[in-house]
Amino acid sequence: MTKRIISVVFMLLGGSLGAAYLPAFWDLVGINNGFINSSISNMLIGAIIFLFLSFSLMNTLLKLLQRVEKHVSQISVSYLVFGLVGAIFGLLLAGLASIPLSSLGIPAISQILPLILSLVLGYLGFYIGTTRRDELRKVFVINRKKSEDTHVLERKADENYRKYKLLDTSVIIDGRIYDIAKTGFIEGVLVIPNFVLNELQLIADSSDSLKRVRGRRGLDILNALQKEEGIHVESYEGDYDDITEVDRKLIRLAKAIDGIIVTNDFNLNKVSEFQNVPVLNINALANAVKPVVIPGETMTIQVIKAGTERQQGVAYLDDGTMIVVEDGQYYMNKTIEVVVTSALQTAAGRMIFAKPLHSQKKIRN
Repeated sequence: MTKRIISVVFMLLGGSLGAAYLPAFWDLVGINNGFINSSISNMLIGAIIFLFLSFSLMNTLLKLLQRVEKHVSQISVSYLVFGLVGAIFGLLLAGLASIPLSSLGIPAISQILPLILSLVLGYLGFYIGTTRRDELRKVFVINRKKSEDTHVLERKADENYRKYKLLDTSVIIDGRIYDIAKTGFIEGVLVIPNFVLNELQLIADSSDSLKRVRGRRGLDILNALQKEEGIHVESYEGDYDDITEVDRKLIRLAKAIDGIIVTNDFNLNKVSEFQNVPVLNINALANAVKPVVIPGETMTIQVIKAGTERQQGVAYLDDGTMIVVEDGQYYMNKTIEVVVTSALQTAAGRMIFAKPLHSQKKIRN
């Protein structure tokens, strides 16, 4: 079906060009035959020529269309709508500016210059429409507050209220967001702002090998999220040129679209709460679903390093929970059984305090 459409478009284009320019060609070569040099024959000749031309260019055009379709499918609807509106305004301005130029009667100006104006103003309109979407929204919104930076946004429940979940760089690199989204506990649309993606790419291109590995892990997580069925992922192409910090850009974008920031950055969490922006903290979720440890419970751990206090040892559970073992330095790099004495829950995580199990048995004996 696509091949037929391309062939028809080429035939229509060739017919119109043949009717417009072949009469001058026949006069140039000295052919005055009325049958050949007629509107119908010129249209047919042009259509046939472009039909054969479409056959030779068909594979190239199909590949180009597939690339365009793939690119367009990854672009958000708002990006396309604002870009289209901006391009239409640009073309209208170009048409108005071309009216006095066409009356001059100079071919170089009346024909070529309007085409150049249409291309330039159409592109500028598309560029402004896609990069200034937030500013354009503010123009058409009635009773908007003076400033989003100085006043807390008063949200109203509409169809997009808290629909969008904005991912920051730390939670993408962390990787647990993929497993959480895959289980369906996060509803709505996951939004990847362009400035977050740029920061992630800078980390992936870093000269530091550790940062480079973390950045590439984050890019792999994004690709996995995008390919997963049932997870809606959109990109945000806009930017805030007046702001340099990525965290502040995230907060401003969350206010503009009534979104929720998803992060595991403790500082970003606190600043967002102060700005009245809702936050989903992956670390808080992980702490909430961790199994409760009761004093007197035993567990098997491996002491891997010395603690801050004398004779203390430190071990870690699989989920990253730190266990402080009394007299643990005597069992460095050994796997032992310990008994839990107490647990401390903090905003940054959880700490478990324990003693070697055999020392408890000696006390009882």
